[in-house]
Amino acid sequence: MRVWAAAHAVDDFYQGLVPAAVPYFVLDRHYGYVAAAGLAMAAALGSSLPQLVFGVLADRRRLPWMSPVGVALAGTGAGLAGVAPSYPMVWTLLLLSGLGVAMFHPAAGRDARLAAGSSATAMSYFAAGGSVGFFVAPALATPALDAWGVGATALFIPPAVLMGFVLLRHQRRTTGAVAARATAEGRDRPAQFAVLASVEIVRSAVSFGVNTFVALYWIDTLGASPTLGGTALALQLGGGVLGTLAGGRIADRIGLVRTVRLGNLLLGPAIAVMLLCPSPYLALPLVLLVGLVTNIPFAVLVKLGQDYLPTRPGTAAGVTLGLAVSAGGLAMPLLGLIADHHGPRGAFIALAVVPVLAAALSAALREPVPAPELRPAAVLQEPRV
Repeated sequence: MRVWAAAHAVDDFYQGLVPAAVPYFVLDRHYGYVAAAGLAMAAALGSSLPQLVFGVLADRRRLPWMSPVGVALAGTGAGLAGVAPSYPMVWTLLLLSGLGVAMFHPAAGRDARLAAGSSATAMSYFAAGGSVGFFVAPALATPALDAWGVGATALFIPPAVLMGFVLLRHQRRTTGAVAARATAEGRDRPAQFAVLASVEIVRSAVSFGVNTFVALYWIDTLGASPTLGGTALALQLGGGVLGTLAGGRIADRIGLVRTVRLGNLLLGPAIAVMLLCPSPYLALPLVLLVGLVTNIPFAVLVKLGQDYLPTRPGTAAGVTLGLAVSAGGLAMPLLGLIADHHGPRGAFIALAVVPVLAAALSAALREPVPAPELRPAAVLQEPRV
Protein backbone atom coordinates (compact mmCIF):
# COMPACT_ATOMS: atom_id res chain seq x y z
CA MET A 1 0.00 0.00 0.00
CA ARG A 2 2.89 2.39 0.76
CA VAL A 3 4.48 1.82 -2.64
CA TRP A 4 1.25 2.29 -4.55
CA ALA A 5 0.18 5.28 -2.47
CA ALA A 6 3.51 6.98 -3.19
CA ALA A 7 3.26 6.20 -6.90
CA HIS A 8 -0.33 7.48 -6.93
CA ALA A 9 0.85 10.73 -5.36
CA VAL A 10 3.49 11.25 -8.06
CA ASP A 11 1.11 10.34 -10.87
CA ASP A 12 -1.68 12.64 -9.72
CA PHE A 13 0.78 15.45 -9.05
CA TYR A 14 0.63 16.08 -12.79
CA GLN A 15 -3.15 16.14 -12.78
CA GLY A 16 -2.85 18.84 -10.12
CA LEU A 17 -0.18 20.63 -12.12
CA VAL A 18 -2.62 21.31 -14.96
CA PRO A 19 -5.11 23.48 -12.99
CA ALA A 20 -2.17 25.15 -11.23
CA ALA A 21 -0.67 26.12 -14.60
CA VAL A 22 -3.93 27.17 -16.32
CA PRO A 23 -3.98 30.72 -14.82
CA TYR A 24 -0.42 31.24 -16.05
CA PHE A 25 -1.38 30.20 -19.57
CA VAL A 26 -4.05 32.91 -19.31
CA LEU A 27 -1.59 35.49 -17.94
CA ASP A 28 1.51 34.62 -20.02
CA ARG A 29 -0.06 33.40 -23.28
CA HIS A 30 -3.25 35.52 -23.07
CA TYR A 31 -5.52 32.52 -23.60
CA GLY A 32 -9.25 33.16 -23.10
CA TYR A 33 -11.40 31.26 -20.62
CA VAL A 34 -12.66 28.86 -23.30
CA ALA A 35 -9.09 28.11 -24.39
CA ALA A 36 -8.03 27.66 -20.76
CA ALA A 37 -10.93 25.28 -20.13
CA GLY A 38 -9.92 23.43 -23.30
CA LEU A 39 -6.54 22.65 -21.74
CA ALA A 40 -8.27 21.05 -18.77
CA MET A 41 -10.46 19.15 -21.22
CA ALA A 42 -7.40 17.83 -23.11
CA ALA A 43 -5.95 16.28 -19.95
CA ALA A 44 -9.39 14.89 -19.06
CA LEU A 45 -9.95 13.46 -22.53
CA GLY A 46 -6.63 11.59 -22.49
CA SER A 47 -7.24 10.16 -19.05
CA SER A 48 -10.92 9.27 -19.44
CA LEU A 49 -11.79 7.27 -22.55
CA PRO A 50 -8.71 4.95 -22.56
CA GLN A 51 -9.23 3.99 -18.90
CA LEU A 52 -11.74 1.27 -19.70
CA VAL A 53 -9.42 -0.34 -22.25
CA PHE A 54 -6.47 -0.30 -19.85
CA GLY A 55 -8.72 -1.64 -17.09
CA VAL A 56 -9.74 -4.65 -19.17
CA LEU A 57 -6.09 -5.29 -20.04
CA ALA A 58 -5.11 -5.07 -16.36
CA ASP A 59 -7.65 -7.78 -15.52
CA ARG A 60 -6.55 -10.08 -18.33
CA ARG A 61 -2.78 -9.65 -18.37
CA ARG A 62 0.00 -8.73 -15.98
CA LEU A 63 1.57 -5.93 -18.08
CA PRO A 64 4.07 -4.82 -15.39
CA TRP A 65 5.24 -1.89 -17.51
CA MET A 66 1.84 -0.20 -17.62
CA SER A 67 2.02 1.74 -14.34
CA PRO A 68 5.70 2.82 -14.63
CA VAL A 69 5.31 4.02 -18.22
CA GLY A 70 2.07 5.76 -17.31
CA VAL A 71 3.72 7.78 -14.53
CA ALA A 72 6.62 8.79 -16.78
CA LEU A 73 4.33 9.81 -19.65
CA ALA A 74 2.02 11.79 -17.35
CA GLY A 75 4.91 13.89 -16.05
CA THR A 76 6.72 14.32 -19.35
CA GLY A 77 3.62 15.51 -21.20
CA ALA A 78 2.56 17.97 -18.51
CA GLY A 79 6.12 19.25 -18.07
CA LEU A 80 6.73 19.89 -21.76
CA ALA A 81 3.36 21.62 -22.22
CA GLY A 82 4.63 24.79 -20.57
CA VAL A 83 7.47 25.19 -23.06
CA ALA A 84 5.50 24.24 -26.17
CA PRO A 85 5.29 27.25 -28.54
CA SER A 86 1.70 26.89 -29.80
CA TYR A 87 -1.72 26.13 -28.40
CA PRO A 88 -2.19 22.94 -30.49
CA MET A 89 1.10 21.58 -29.17
CA VAL A 90 0.19 22.46 -25.59
CA TRP A 91 -3.19 20.77 -26.02
CA THR A 92 -1.62 17.62 -27.53
CA LEU A 93 1.00 17.32 -24.77
CA LEU A 94 -1.67 17.60 -22.10
CA LEU A 95 -3.65 14.94 -23.95
CA LEU A 96 -0.58 12.65 -23.79
CA SER A 97 -0.17 13.46 -20.11
CA GLY A 98 -3.75 12.36 -19.54
CA LEU A 99 -3.05 9.16 -21.47
CA GLY A 100 -0.22 8.43 -19.04
CA VAL A 101 -2.64 8.86 -16.16
CA ALA A 102 -5.00 6.42 -17.89
CA MET A 103 -2.23 3.82 -18.11
CA PHE A 104 -1.36 4.09 -14.42
CA HIS A 105 -4.67 3.86 -12.57
CA PRO A 106 -6.18 0.46 -13.49
CA ALA A 107 -3.15 -1.70 -12.64
CA ALA A 108 -2.36 0.40 -9.58
CA GLY A 109 -5.96 0.20 -8.37
CA ARG A 110 -5.97 -3.57 -8.87
CA ASP A 111 -2.83 -4.09 -6.80
CA ALA A 112 -3.90 -1.58 -4.14
CA ARG A 113 -7.19 -3.44 -3.70
CA LEU A 114 -5.24 -6.68 -3.28
CA ALA A 115 -3.34 -5.05 -0.40
CA ALA A 116 -6.34 -3.25 1.14
CA GLY A 117 -8.74 -6.20 1.24
CA SER A 118 -12.14 -5.21 2.60
CA SER A 119 -10.98 -2.11 4.50
CA ALA A 120 -12.29 1.23 3.22
CA THR A 121 -9.77 2.96 5.48
CA ALA A 122 -6.84 1.11 3.87
CA MET A 123 -8.15 1.91 0.41
CA SER A 124 -8.47 5.54 1.45
CA TYR A 125 -4.70 5.64 2.02
CA PHE A 126 -4.12 4.71 -1.62
CA ALA A 127 -6.75 7.18 -2.80
CA ALA A 128 -5.30 9.84 -0.49
CA GLY A 129 -1.94 9.38 -2.23
CA GLY A 130 -3.55 10.81 -5.35
CA SER A 131 -5.10 13.63 -3.35
CA VAL A 132 -1.70 14.42 -1.84
CA GLY A 133 -0.28 14.68 -5.35
CA PHE A 134 -3.05 17.11 -6.28
CA PHE A 135 -2.37 19.12 -3.12
CA VAL A 136 1.41 19.30 -3.50
CA ALA A 137 1.24 20.35 -7.16
CA PRO A 138 0.09 23.98 -6.71
CA ALA A 139 2.13 24.35 -3.50
CA LEU A 140 5.32 23.51 -5.42
CA ALA A 141 4.37 24.81 -8.84
CA THR A 142 2.98 28.25 -7.94
CA PRO A 143 6.29 29.72 -6.66
CA ALA A 144 8.13 28.38 -9.70
CA LEU A 145 5.46 29.65 -12.11
CA ASP A 146 5.49 33.04 -10.39
CA ALA A 147 9.27 33.26 -10.76
CA TRP A 148 9.83 31.85 -14.26
CA GLY A 149 6.44 31.81 -15.96
CA VAL A 150 4.53 28.90 -17.44
CA GLY A 151 7.73 27.34 -18.84
CA ALA A 152 8.64 26.31 -15.30
CA THR A 153 6.46 23.22 -15.73
CA ALA A 154 9.51 21.57 -17.33
CA LEU A 155 11.19 21.54 -13.91
CA PHE A 156 8.78 18.83 -12.79
CA ILE A 157 9.63 16.21 -15.42
CA PRO A 158 12.42 14.42 -13.43
CA PRO A 159 10.19 13.17 -10.55
CA ALA A 160 7.96 11.34 -13.04
CA VAL A 161 10.89 9.64 -14.75
CA LEU A 162 12.43 8.68 -11.40
CA MET A 163 9.17 7.27 -10.04
CA GLY A 164 8.65 5.32 -13.24
CA PHE A 165 12.09 3.75 -12.80
CA VAL A 166 11.48 2.93 -9.13
CA LEU A 167 8.08 1.44 -9.89
CA LEU A 168 9.45 -0.65 -12.75
CA ARG A 169 12.09 -2.14 -10.43
CA HIS A 170 9.41 -2.83 -7.84
CA GLN A 171 7.28 -4.59 -10.43
CA ARG A 172 10.20 -6.73 -11.56
CA ARG A 173 10.94 -7.78 -7.97
CA THR A 174 7.35 -8.71 -7.14
CA THR A 175 6.37 -10.33 -10.44
CA GLY A 176 8.64 -13.32 -9.83
CA ALA A 177 7.19 -13.94 -6.38
CA VAL A 178 3.45 -13.32 -6.72
CA ALA A 179 1.20 -13.55 -9.75
CA ALA A 180 -0.55 -10.22 -9.77
CA ARG A 181 -3.90 -11.38 -11.06
CA ALA A 182 -6.18 -11.79 -8.09
CA THR A 183 -9.15 -14.08 -7.82
CA ALA A 184 -12.34 -13.19 -6.03
CA GLU A 185 -15.68 -14.86 -5.66
CA GLY A 186 -18.91 -12.96 -5.93
CA ARG A 187 -21.54 -11.78 -8.36
CA ASP A 188 -20.95 -8.74 -10.51
CA ARG A 189 -23.67 -6.08 -10.31
CA PRO A 190 -23.21 -4.07 -13.52
CA ALA A 191 -26.44 -2.08 -13.13
CA GLN A 192 -25.35 -0.75 -9.73
CA PHE A 193 -21.88 -0.09 -11.10
CA ALA A 194 -23.39 1.96 -13.96
CA VAL A 195 -25.30 4.10 -11.45
CA LEU A 196 -22.13 4.56 -9.41
CA ALA A 197 -20.20 5.63 -12.50
CA SER A 198 -22.92 8.17 -13.30
CA VAL A 199 -22.68 9.60 -9.78
CA GLU A 200 -18.92 9.89 -10.12
CA ILE A 201 -19.09 11.58 -13.53
CA VAL A 202 -21.42 14.25 -12.13
CA ARG A 203 -19.18 14.76 -9.12
CA SER A 204 -16.06 14.90 -11.28
CA ALA A 205 -17.58 17.75 -13.30
CA VAL A 206 -17.80 19.70 -10.04
CA SER A 207 -14.28 18.70 -9.01
CA PHE A 208 -12.77 19.68 -12.37
CA GLY A 209 -14.67 22.96 -12.36
CA VAL A 210 -13.52 23.89 -8.86
CA ASN A 211 -9.91 22.95 -9.63
CA THR A 212 -9.91 24.91 -12.89
CA PHE A 213 -11.65 28.10 -11.75
CA VAL A 214 -10.82 28.48 -8.06
CA ALA A 215 -7.58 30.42 -8.64
CA LEU A 216 -9.24 32.51 -11.36
CA TYR A 217 -12.16 33.23 -9.00
CA TRP A 218 -9.75 34.57 -6.40
CA ILE A 219 -7.86 36.66 -8.99
CA ASP A 220 -10.70 38.03 -11.15
CA THR A 221 -13.68 38.11 -8.75
CA LEU A 222 -12.11 38.66 -5.34
CA GLY A 223 -9.24 40.83 -6.67
CA ALA A 224 -6.45 38.71 -5.16
CA SER A 225 -2.92 38.24 -6.46
CA PRO A 226 -1.93 35.15 -8.49
CA THR A 227 0.00 33.92 -5.46
CA LEU A 228 -3.09 34.10 -3.25
CA GLY A 229 -5.08 32.41 -6.02
CA GLY A 230 -2.55 29.57 -6.00
CA THR A 231 -2.88 29.43 -2.21
CA ALA A 232 -6.65 29.03 -2.54
CA LEU A 233 -6.15 26.15 -4.98
CA ALA A 234 -3.61 24.53 -2.64
CA LEU A 235 -6.02 24.79 0.29
CA GLN A 236 -8.86 23.35 -1.75
CA LEU A 237 -6.70 20.38 -2.75
CA GLY A 238 -5.38 20.04 0.80
CA GLY A 239 -8.97 19.80 1.98
CA GLY A 240 -9.36 17.03 -0.58
CA VAL A 241 -6.64 14.99 1.16
CA LEU A 242 -8.43 15.37 4.49
CA GLY A 243 -11.77 14.52 2.90
CA THR A 244 -10.39 11.36 1.27
CA LEU A 245 -8.99 10.06 4.57
CA ALA A 246 -12.11 11.06 6.49
CA GLY A 247 -14.36 9.39 3.94
CA GLY A 248 -12.71 6.00 4.42
CA ARG A 249 -13.14 6.15 8.20
CA ILE A 250 -16.72 7.39 7.93
CA ALA A 251 -17.56 4.55 5.52
CA ASP A 252 -16.17 1.91 7.89
CA ARG A 253 -18.56 3.30 10.54
CA ILE A 254 -21.80 4.15 8.71
CA GLY A 255 -21.47 2.27 5.42
CA LEU A 256 -20.26 3.01 1.90
CA VAL A 257 -23.51 4.20 0.32
CA ARG A 258 -24.45 6.47 3.22
CA THR A 259 -21.05 8.13 3.01
CA VAL A 260 -21.50 8.80 -0.72
CA ARG A 261 -24.93 10.32 -0.09
CA LEU A 262 -23.57 12.48 2.74
CA GLY A 263 -20.84 13.94 0.52
CA ASN A 264 -23.31 14.71 -2.26
CA LEU A 265 -25.75 16.47 0.09
CA LEU A 266 -23.07 18.69 1.65
CA LEU A 267 -21.27 19.74 -1.55
CA GLY A 268 -23.69 22.33 -2.93
CA PRO A 269 -24.12 24.19 0.39
CA ALA A 270 -20.34 24.24 0.90
CA ILE A 271 -19.81 25.98 -2.46
CA ALA A 272 -22.67 28.41 -1.76
CA VAL A 273 -21.19 29.44 1.60
CA MET A 274 -17.84 30.13 -0.08
CA LEU A 275 -19.51 32.34 -2.69
CA LEU A 276 -21.20 34.41 0.01
CA CYS A 277 -17.85 35.50 1.46
CA PRO A 278 -16.50 38.68 -0.24
CA SER A 279 -13.03 38.65 1.33
CA PRO A 280 -10.25 36.71 -0.41
CA TYR A 281 -8.64 36.02 2.98
CA LEU A 282 -11.74 35.09 5.00
CA ALA A 283 -12.84 32.78 2.17
CA LEU A 284 -9.66 30.67 2.40
CA PRO A 285 -10.98 28.40 5.21
CA LEU A 286 -14.20 28.01 3.23
CA VAL A 287 -12.40 26.77 0.13
CA LEU A 288 -10.62 24.26 2.37
CA LEU A 289 -14.08 23.08 3.46
CA VAL A 290 -15.17 22.79 -0.19
CA GLY A 291 -12.18 20.56 -0.93
CA LEU A 292 -12.89 18.40 2.12
CA VAL A 293 -16.56 17.87 1.25
CA THR A 294 -15.77 17.27 -2.42
CA ASN A 295 -13.50 14.31 -1.62
CA ILE A 296 -15.42 12.56 1.17
CA PRO A 297 -16.87 9.99 -1.31
CA PHE A 298 -13.67 9.61 -3.42
CA ALA A 299 -12.03 6.50 -1.92
CA VAL A 300 -15.46 5.15 -1.02
CA LEU A 301 -16.56 5.20 -4.66
CA VAL A 302 -13.39 3.37 -5.70
CA LYS A 303 -13.94 0.58 -3.18
CA LEU A 304 -17.68 0.48 -3.82
CA GLY A 305 -17.05 0.09 -7.55
CA GLN A 306 -14.76 -2.89 -6.95
CA ASP A 307 -17.35 -4.41 -4.62
CA TYR A 308 -19.92 -4.13 -7.41
CA LEU A 309 -17.48 -5.81 -9.86
CA PRO A 310 -15.59 -8.25 -7.60
CA THR A 311 -14.32 -10.38 -10.49
CA ARG A 312 -12.95 -7.39 -12.45
CA PRO A 313 -11.05 -5.13 -10.02
CA GLY A 314 -8.83 -3.62 -12.72
CA THR A 315 -11.78 -2.64 -14.87
CA ALA A 316 -13.57 -1.19 -11.83
CA ALA A 317 -10.47 0.78 -10.85
CA GLY A 318 -10.01 2.03 -14.40
CA VAL A 319 -13.52 3.43 -14.38
CA THR A 320 -13.72 4.78 -10.82
CA LEU A 321 -10.16 6.13 -10.60
CA GLY A 322 -9.94 7.26 -14.21
CA LEU A 323 -12.79 7.19 -16.69
CA ALA A 324 -15.57 8.52 -14.46
CA VAL A 325 -13.29 10.94 -12.61
CA SER A 326 -11.82 12.36 -15.82
CA ALA A 327 -15.03 12.38 -17.85
CA GLY A 328 -16.23 15.37 -15.87
CA GLY A 329 -13.50 17.39 -17.51
CA LEU A 330 -15.43 17.17 -20.77
CA ALA A 331 -17.87 19.69 -19.29
CA MET A 332 -15.13 22.31 -18.96
CA PRO A 333 -15.82 24.09 -22.29
CA LEU A 334 -19.42 24.69 -21.16
CA LEU A 335 -18.18 26.12 -17.87
CA GLY A 336 -15.68 28.18 -19.86
CA LEU A 337 -18.53 29.71 -21.86
CA ILE A 338 -20.36 30.54 -18.65
CA ALA A 339 -17.19 32.11 -17.23
CA ASP A 340 -16.66 34.15 -20.42
CA HIS A 341 -20.14 35.69 -20.06
CA HIS A 342 -20.54 35.82 -16.26
CA GLY A 343 -17.01 35.47 -14.90
CA PRO A 344 -15.64 32.68 -12.67
CA ARG A 345 -18.37 33.46 -10.12
CA GLY A 346 -21.01 32.45 -12.67
CA ALA A 347 -19.19 29.15 -13.20
CA PHE A 348 -19.21 28.49 -9.45
CA ILE A 349 -22.93 29.25 -9.20
CA ALA A 350 -23.53 26.58 -11.84
CA LEU A 351 -21.25 24.17 -9.96
CA ALA A 352 -23.26 24.69 -6.76
CA VAL A 353 -26.38 23.35 -8.51
CA VAL A 354 -24.82 20.26 -10.12
CA PRO A 355 -24.53 18.17 -6.88
CA VAL A 356 -28.34 17.98 -6.75
CA LEU A 357 -28.15 15.53 -9.67
CA ALA A 358 -25.44 13.49 -7.93
CA ALA A 359 -27.58 13.29 -4.79
CA ALA A 360 -30.57 12.09 -6.80
CA LEU A 361 -28.53 9.40 -8.56
CA SER A 362 -26.92 8.17 -5.33
CA ALA A 363 -30.38 7.44 -3.92
CA ALA A 364 -30.45 4.40 -6.25
CA LEU A 365 -27.23 2.90 -4.83
CA ARG A 366 -27.40 -0.08 -2.49
CA GLU A 367 -24.85 -1.51 -0.09
CA PRO A 368 -22.97 -4.38 -1.75
CA VAL A 369 -22.90 -7.90 -0.40
CA PRO A 370 -19.64 -8.28 1.58
CA ALA A 371 -17.05 -9.75 -0.75
CA PRO A 372 -14.33 -12.20 0.30
CA GLU A 373 -10.76 -11.00 0.50
CA LEU A 374 -8.87 -10.82 -2.75
CA ARG A 375 -6.00 -13.27 -2.81
CA PRO A 376 -3.07 -13.98 -5.12
CA ALA A 377 -3.93 -16.44 -7.86
CA ALA A 378 -0.64 -18.27 -7.55
CA VAL A 379 2.58 -18.09 -5.61
CA LEU A 380 5.68 -18.99 -7.56
CA GLN A 381 8.64 -20.23 -5.59
CA GLU A 382 11.99 -18.90 -6.68
CA PRO A 383 14.61 -21.65 -7.14
CA ARG A 384 17.25 -21.75 -4.45
CA VAL A 385 20.87 -22.57 -5.14
